[in-house]
Amino acid sequence: MTIDSVDPWLFLGFLPMNIFVNGKQECIESCTLAQLIAWKKLDAGALVVELNQQIIKQEFWPTTELQDADRLEMLSFVGGG
Repeated sequence: MTIDSVDPWLFLGFLPMNIFVNGKQECIESCTLAQLIAWKKLDAGALVVELNQQIIKQEFWPTTELQDADRLEMLSFVGGG
């Protein structure tokens, strides 16, 4: 094995994976659903998340580990008049 054949992300402790968020592909580090929402600075109070066509309750976000090729739909509700 040469240095050229080793994934450079592994040297940084970064294990990238590809997920789809609202139809757009994103390369992220392995994380939970709660961590992704915090990283994106989304308002959890007005957010509904569907993971692979299943609604995930907020109480399960901290323990829901995202996997490569997961498909997320994130919907924020906004009040208005």
